Amino acid sequence: MMNKERDEGRIAVIGERSISMGFRLIGIEDTFEAEGKEAIEKLQLIEKSEKYSVIFVSESLKSEMDTRMLNYYESTIKPLVMFIPLPGVESEESLEAMAKRILGIDIGR
Repeated sequence: MMNKERDEGRIAVIGERSISMGFRLIGIEDTFEAEGKEAIEKLQLIEKSEKYSVIFVSESLKSEMDTRMLNYYESTIKPLVMFIPLPGVESEESLEAMAKRILGIDIGR
């Protein structure tokens, strides 16, 4: 029981070097540099471990996922999976749209 309480609130990051290094620099220890199928396998392994509350994943992995998998990760809340764009790459989903989808609030008003 104590282990589960201690693990609550942990954050993991999976993605390209620029993403993993950026999060490591701000103090997130559980960062995993991976791309493509290797990153998807890492995501599935981390999710099944039930150690993390939030998993940040490179948005580039969306193109590697089938529709069913993508829908699952976009709608799961335990752990919350957040797709983040690569630095310098235009995001498909705006911050306002992401907040509305995840939190149910419109921050653009």
